[in-house]
Amino acid sequence: MISVILCTYNRDRYIYNVLESIAVGDLPHAEYEIVLVDNNSSDRTKEECVRFMSAYPDIRFNYCFEANQGLSYARNCGIRNAKGDILVYVDDDALVNKEYLSTYADFFRRNADAVAAGGPILPQYDGCEEPDWMSHYTRQLVTGKLYLGEKEREFPGDAFPGGGNAAYRKSVFDAVGLFNVELGRKGNSLIGAEEKDLFDKMTSRGMKFYYLPTAILYHLIPPKKLTQDYFDRLTFSIGVSERYRTLQIGKKKYFVRLVKEAVKWAATLVLWSGFALRGQFNKGNKLISFRRNVTQGLLRKQTTE
Repeated sequence: MISVILCTYNRDRYIYNVLESIAVGDLPHAEYEIVLVDNNSSDRTKEECVRFMSAYPDIRFNYCFEANQGLSYARNCGIRNAKGDILVYVDDDALVNKEYLSTYADFFRRNADAVAAGGPILPQYDGCEEPDWMSHYTRQLVTGKLYLGEKEREFPGDAFPGGGNAAYRKSVFDAVGLFNVELGRKGNSLIGAEEKDLFDKMTSRGMKFYYLPTAILYHLIPPKKLTQDYFDRLTFSIGVSERYRTLQIGKKKYFVRLVKEAVKWAATLVLWSGFALRGQFNKGNKLISFRRNVTQGLLRKQTTE
């Protein structure tokens, strides 16, 4: 059986719609459950869940409350309460396509040795349009966009599934442990890297994960995620997250990450030059801002709230 896990914090505007997009999919309701983890929401999240349960009474729905603030705490709560052997994480500010769950169910049936998979994450702007400073590089950063084509395959290189559209065999967590509660978003903090931490552990054990083009998640992007303040906090938090994640492994890992940051600066300057030659200074300058903020986060200890 599949357990669909949604971790949510004050997203009553979106939660019913994402639940309904799962419910109207083509996988029979008897083949999955929904585990919703409420991480201290102060809005109408619980009421929206009750509304959904009334509309779809035949779906097994497990409403859980996680008092410890943080996405990793909530994700771990979902693992502990899930009854299925396949765990599918879905973002609470998203929608999924009709074939979403049936794609995961079919994949894991066909591939007994596969332990994890993920699908495309496509941005949908909610009440706003894509700004002119957005480029391929900042789009992935701000919206989480992930698209690797129309063929099922292993994730290439250092790539891994996006945290809001990822599926695991439950046995993965027995092997590598749960999500690191020192990483991941907490309330309004934008600290992350908990998925990268998990997939690095999986890779070190030779585990493989696969890209499934027909398990599509549409990520809703509100205007506030396109502001300069959000961009600066997000990119600084990436650096802080990487500092903490690598130092947990060891000083050598942190030093290697600093070296990689220097290489990334060189690549960023090349990209800026390309944008400048085309007169797209807003796109190039945004990349410089991105890199500067990440570097500052890597070199400083404090977190961003």
